[in-house]
Amino acid sequence: MNNPEDARITSGKNMSYWTDTATPAVQNPLKENLETDVVIVGGGLAGLSVAYCLTQSGKKVVLIEDGFIGSGETGRTTAHLVTALDDRYYHLEKLFGDEKTKLIAESHMMAIDFVEQTVKKENIDCGFERVNGYLFRHPSDKIDSLPQELKAALKAGVEIKEVDEAPGMLRVEKALCFLNQAQFHPLKYLNGLCKAIEQKGGKIFTGTHALKINHESITTAEKFTVKAKHIVVATNSPVNNLFTMFEKQYAYRTYVIGALVKKDSLPKALWWDTGDFEDNSKIPPYHYVRIHPYNAQYDLLISGGEDHLTAETGKTKVPEENRYKLLEDWTRNYFPIGEIVYHWSGQVLEPMDGIAFIGRNPLDHDNVYIITGDSGNGMTHCSFAGLLISDLINGKENKWEKLYSPSRFTLKESGAVMQLLTEDLMNVLKKWFYTGSVELSSIKNSEAGIVKLDGKKCGAYRDESGKLYLVSAECTHLKCMVLWNNDEKSWDCPCHGSRFTYEGKVINGPANFDLPAYNENAVLTEPD
Repeated sequence: MNNPEDARITSGKNMSYWTDTATPAVQNPLKENLETDVVIVGGGLAGLSVAYCLTQSGKKVVLIEDGFIGSGETGRTTAHLVTALDDRYYHLEKLFGDEKTKLIAESHMMAIDFVEQTVKKENIDCGFERVNGYLFRHPSDKIDSLPQELKAALKAGVEIKEVDEAPGMLRVEKALCFLNQAQFHPLKYLNGLCKAIEQKGGKIFTGTHALKINHESITTAEKFTVKAKHIVVATNSPVNNLFTMFEKQYAYRTYVIGALVKKDSLPKALWWDTGDFEDNSKIPPYHYVRIHPYNAQYDLLISGGEDHLTAETGKTKVPEENRYKLLEDWTRNYFPIGEIVYHWSGQVLEPMDGIAFIGRNPLDHDNVYIITGDSGNGMTHCSFAGLLISDLINGKENKWEKLYSPSRFTLKESGAVMQLLTEDLMNVLKKWFYTGSVELSSIKNSEAGIVKLDGKKCGAYRDESGKLYLVSAECTHLKCMVLWNNDEKSWDCPCHGSRFTYEGKVINGPANFDLPAYNENAVLTEPD
């Protein structure tokens, strides 16, 4: 990010294609105390889907967003609307059984239908299209993975068939064809939702940070209060939940390139491989591809992948800024792409059992709700969340309530939770016993590192002009030590995925407070 305002537009240095081609609404900070039926924190797809459904049902709604609409992970997605899930159906079947797996499939079908119906009803110009999607086997995956998935997906009621060749690819690959998937421009869709929400009396405030959240109200950083009967926290990673959710999900970074291809040279479709099991056998990072119109001469092929745990680059140790080259090499192997004109990264929360957490916040009052754990299927999980949360608030029975409950604990996945606890402890110990700090004088322009100043561990960054930025190296969530992300020029927490700009502004939860900033004498600097 080149200036503080950029942190409100998007959660990193790199601009996505969506952010670059959709004009955000003029900032509208909250400047008064309000009272309403429902207050929603978070202006991404989850928060706006909930707001839309509730205003349609007649509820009074106030939505608070600390940046611009879509400035979080919605603006950094690749916007696949799918029933082809990150976790294979044969895996979900083993965890949940046949009947619950059918419910999972139904929820994603319903989400796609909901978006399509909303686009038509509200006349939203966002490039929504129904397309087919093709799943093909990664060389590291077992030979029988596709037949297993076909059998399980059919049993779950998914529209799917086997094909001898995935169209548009340079290689002949047998694939599973998931019918009636969809794609759209996510930020243009959000703009349409905003208009529909406000037409029904909903109020949307941007540039407004919810600093305190409880079951009665939210209080902003500017000390204004919104009292409400129901509180919904839709901030990707919940900023109102200190402990209960963060040992149930992992934070991953994922990478995207946008490459030019000759206009109409490839079919409009979605493509995915099954993931690299040599890199991570439990959660194999996969590649995901789609086409989007670009200009009169070219389409944009949007390709994503090369995931790794946030602030931990995995077995390969390839730094964040070099992931795009890996992604480009893979993409050129499979698709006839030209110049790379965009690149960006995003954050994915992978839940312990593969499906999102949508519902009442654990160990909280019954009128507080959260939406998290998108599992790489954020567009459908967040759209479906609008329907589910609206039903809960309106007192309507919903057959998906228990399935998606944030209070659930899947015994079969308890080993993953223990692994997270162990990793968190190791990251805390790294902070306490960290000896790898560098001298402040050794940090050159456009470089960063952890330094020790007057006994304090600080994150130090010099920008291109040589200006120095010093912040505390302790994450404001649970005090793990942050690490430098040279790609997005941010401080990232390896424990739970909180992220901060080089100036210390929080841009990803679960942290909800900025990193303290220091001068070169390790004296706390007062905010402007």
